[in-house]
Amino acid sequence: MATMGTTTAQPPRARLRGVVFDMDGTLTVPVIDFAAMYRAVLGEDEYVRIKAENPSGIDILHHIENWSPEKQRKAYDIIADFERQGSDRLQIMPGAAELCGFLDSKNIRRGLITRNVKAAVDLFHDRFSLSFSPALSREFRPYKPDPSPLLHICSAWEVKPSEVMMVGDSLKDDVACGKRAGAVACLLDENGRYDSPEYANVEFKPDFKVTSLREVHTLLEAHFDLSP
Repeated sequence: MATMGTTTAQPPRARLRGVVFDMDGTLTVPVIDFAAMYRAVLGEDEYVRIKAENPSGIDILHHIENWSPEKQRKAYDIIADFERQGSDRLQIMPGAAELCGFLDSKNIRRGLITRNVKAAVDLFHDRFSLSFSPALSREFRPYKPDPSPLLHICSAWEVKPSEVMMVGDSLKDDVACGKRAGAVACLLDENGRYDSPEYANVEFKPDFKVTSLREVHTLLEAHFDLSP
């Protein structure tokens, strides 16, 4: 215990050399109705059954991998239609541009991992004049929550996973990917969705939780060594 006239040494801050972002619902305002998309792909009864078995969320891409080619094609067509509608309404998340500017000022690399398609990533880059590199879409296999895309980015950057933060709005995809890779995981939970008791016993939990991207700026300065 510290007493008057003495000081306690603070533990050294962990070094941070890169931040990797999810796109939909993290860098962009959530516009895709995922529940409606899952119902359209699975049917109502199957959707209800699978949702009950997966408290952290449904991994629709993984679920349809073993379907017949014809059934799988129809599922991807439905997903693509929902994604196209989302692209038409694409908006950048408040605080995203400012956070990118802060990372640039500190020479912190920024990458992107999404389960959306490359065309959506290209549209995001073009519309908002922001660049993330590497930017991995679902054409990169295996996709989140497998750690492979995040480990690929760490390798490309030549940094340790422990020196990278994964920021995303999904426990099952983003947090799981980050923790499996050995990175720091930050969950963006704007509305307190993940405070629900149903998420209390999930396998992978975030190191940090924020309600906006503006809070990411604050926590980076408070908890990490951001020197080049």
